[in-house]
This record gives sequence, C-alpha cells and structure tokens, in this order.
Amino acid sequence: MTERRTRLVAAAMTDDVLKRETVKPGMSSPLRSNLPLAHIRREHDNRSLDESDVHENPFEQFTLWMEEVMDSGEGGIEVNAMTLATATPDGVPSARTVLLKGFDERGFVFYSNYESQKGRELSENPHAALLFHWARLGRQIRISGTVMRTSMEESDAYFHSRPQGSQLGASVSRQSQVIPNREWLEERLKALEEEYREDEVPLPAYWGGFRVVPTSIEFWQGRPNRLHDRLRYTLQPDGSWNIERLSP
Repeated sequence: MTERRTRLVAAAMTDDVLKRETVKPGMSSPLRSNLPLAHIRREHDNRSLDESDVHENPFEQFTLWMEEVMDSGEGGIEVNAMTLATATPDGVPSARTVLLKGFDERGFVFYSNYESQKGRELSENPHAALLFHWARLGRQIRISGTVMRTSMEESDAYFHSRPQGSQLGASVSRQSQVIPNREWLEERLKALEEEYREDEVPLPAYWGGFRVVPTSIEFWQGRPNRLHDRLRYTLQPDGSWNIERLSP
C-alpha cells in the first residue's frame, strides 16, 4: 500500500470513529484537532553506538557526548537543559525542565528552591530521573538515581556566581506557591533591589543545589527504521559499571 493510500485510509478511519462518538448530556463536544501528529516522523541518520566504541566509565561517555553536542550548535545555548522527573511518596509523578550546572563522578547537579514542588518531593522521596534530548544529533541520555542536597558551601559559591538579578529573583520567588498577581513579584523585587543596592545578596535558606547520584545511565542513539542503539550502564556493588544493550 502506498504512503498516500495509507494516510487516506487512516484519515477515513479517524473520521469514522469521530462520527460514531456520542456526547453525553452536560458534556461539551470532544476536541478535534486537525494537526497531523500521527504522520510526524523523522528518519535518523547512520550514527551508531557500539559497545566497542564507548568508555567503560559513563561519566567519560557523558563528557564526550556533551562536548559533541556543544560543538554541534544544538538548540541554541541551553544544551544543558534536562527534564527532571520526581514523584510523591505515593508515586504521583511530575516533570519539568531544569539546567545541569555541574557534574563529576559524584553525580549531576542542578539548583532550585527547596520549598518548590520538586524540592518538597525530593525531600520526601529522594529518587529522580533525568533526560537529555538532543534532536539534531538524534541522541538522548537517561539517568536515574538517588538525590541528595549539595553542601551549603557549594550552593553559596554557585549562588554568588550568578548575576545579581538572578540572585534577587531567587530571593523573591516562593516557587510553586500561589501568588496574587505579577505586581506582587515586581514590588518584592524592587524592595530587595533597594535593600541590597550596596550589599551582597545573601544565600536564601530555602535555596540550593541537588545532586542526582546515578545508579543507571542510558545512552540512546537514533538509528534508521526505529532500530535505535541503546546502551545502559548499571552501577555494581563494587563501584564498577556493567554495560548492557537494550532492545529499541
């Protein structure tokens, strides 16, 4: 069956399903989008990921891929953007984008408000997953592990490396809490700008770093026909890493 014929059949089937949908009393009509989402796809190139080519240490492999993506011009300036997934003690998940601000063999570091939703969830359930996605190179890195706070010294050093506006913004924000309006933020910012016009902005007690200590790191390389390469590093009891190939 030709691709055009396949699309026509799929469209006809969708229309038939929509025609048979019934709207119950008191319910609004179902949203019907004409966006061709089912037909959006990309054929990946011939980049590969082979066991014989990767480092034994996943942090070395991460460094290599991060250097390559920075050289590629991927996505502008925030190649360190990553999805952070957390969960409540009951297992209710949530996710958001944060920025990686450092890594070494101890783990991957980002900074946030400890009283935010993610901060509260990580305090109650110190497990998280990270996802990097670099579309131009057809690559993803998936990281899962436990979470701990960075030291106050680390948090303070990073906080005071930021522009003063960012320092004040962290002091102003009560992240994830309901506020009355935008003016509430602006008024608090103006007050702090005046208060610290000549002085150093102190590190807020509720703000600092988190370190994701990985137990699993997966490197994903897109391949033609959706037969992607997936290599997973799993931390062993002796501190070494076991490398396994996963089915795409």
